[in-house]
Amino acid sequence: MDKIIKSDAEWKQELSPEAFKVLRKHGTERAGTHDDFPKDAGTFRCKACGNALFEQDTKFESGTGWPSFYAPIDPEAVGEREDRSLFMRRTEVHCARCEGHLGHVFPDGPAPTGLRYCMNGVAMTFEPDAD
Repeated sequence: MDKIIKSDAEWKQELSPEAFKVLRKHGTERAGTHDDFPKDAGTFRCKACGNALFEQDTKFESGTGWPSFYAPIDPEAVGEREDRSLFMRRTEVHCARCEGHLGHVFPDGPAPTGLRYCMNGVAMTFEPDAD
C-alpha cells in the first residue's frame, strides 16, 4: 500500500474543520454527534485518503455513541500504537495509508474477535456495495 504524506496545509484544504481536528490532530468527536451510517451493505473508508477500513457486517451497536466494529476489513488497513494521553493507557487506531487518527480499540467487543474498534464517524465515509 502506497503511503500518502501531505502537509497540514494540504489536509486543511481537503478536510472539514472537524475531520481535520480528528484525523490530523488526534481529536475526538463528541459521542452521539455523528449521524449514523446507513445499514446497507458496504464499506467504511478513511475520509482523508479513501482507504477501505471496515465492512458493514462487522459493525455493531456498542452503546458508546461512536461507530463500533469488531474487525478491520484487513489487518493491514489500520495501524495501532500506544496512546498515553489524558492520563490513560489506550491503543490508538490510525489509517495505515495516511496515518489519519480514527479512534481506539478496546478488548471488550463481541465474538469472534472480542475487540471493539471505537471509531470517529467524522473520520470515515460510507460506500454502499454496488447492486
